Amino acid sequence: MSSQKEAPQNFLSEEALNDLIIEAIQDIKGKNVLKLDLRQLEEAPTNFFIICEGDSNTQVKAISDNIHKRIKAEAQQLPSHYEGQQNSLWILMDYFSTVVHIFYKDTRKFYELEDLWSDADFTEYENL
Repeated sequence: MSSQKEAPQNFLSEEALNDLIIEAIQDIKGKNVLKLDLRQLEEAPTNFFIICEGDSNTQVKAISDNIHKRIKAEAQQLPSHYEGQQNSLWILMDYFSTVVHIFYKDTRKFYELEDLWSDADFTEYENL
């Protein structure tokens, strides 16, 4: 019998991670949530994009804070890259296989990120 304790494993599958991110967005009433499955695209920088928007800079920041808090608490995982918190017009959170884009609504319209990756498989989530 071994006296060593195994460390708890909180590794999440891509699907579970994406579900947790979407829940965290919906907690703060993020709007127009889309998941783009990029796995079948050769030039894709990651497997998934999750895109959402907030009605104000404060809401955009709150959404990113909630995603960060929940993923850290429930999966012991931090984003490998995190930017845009200063002005909160477009916050990017990179979780390796999933990149989250949280936009202020006018900024989302300007960049039209969904159009750039229109060959991806889209999943829409209802606004809560």
